Amino acid sequence: MNASSDYFRQIEALRPTLLKYARLQLRNPAWAEDAVSDTLLAALEKPQAFAGASQIKTWLIGILKHKLVDQIRKNSRELSTSATTEDGEDLEDMLFSSNGHWRETQHDWGNPEDALRQMDFMRVLEACVEKLPGQQGRLFMMREWLELESDEICKELSITPTTLWVMLHRARLRLKECLQAGWFAQKAAGEVN
Repeated sequence: MNASSDYFRQIEALRPTLLKYARLQLRNPAWAEDAVSDTLLAALEKPQAFAGASQIKTWLIGILKHKLVDQIRKNSRELSTSATTEDGEDLEDMLFSSNGHWRETQHDWGNPEDALRQMDFMRVLEACVEKLPGQQGRLFMMREWLELESDEICKELSITPTTLWVMLHRARLRLKECLQAGWFAQKAAGEVN
């Protein structure tokens, strides 16, 4: 097996991780798939761009971040205010019958209040992560959100595994305190009212 096929295999093996990250950022499966495809295509078209200064996963996530921004820009421009389809058919006639009912049974969207609470929780969590001192926030993000392996993080930041675990433990304790004060205590107070 040559180095080129090993490179391609490594990149394809990271596709699920990249897709998970993209879906979390874009919250649109189609856009996430496009961003990951663009990322992998960029990596495959120019394998010489990978200098080996970091892990392939770290390098691909760096490319993916740019592709995510491109997707956001692209899709914000593609929003249409037109009420007709491309073939000129009226959107209202497509969706509703003459008696005013939906032509197709609509899916349950769940409870919008629950979804809003979950988004609020994520905002509080992100604020708590940003408050972590020094490298704790960076380590936590690398380990928990980017799902980098411990040895990758240690190599990237030139720290020992023991230091990594101590710092992650401290970060988790601080996040617990912050979430207790910024989310759970407020949620409990809101439920009492």
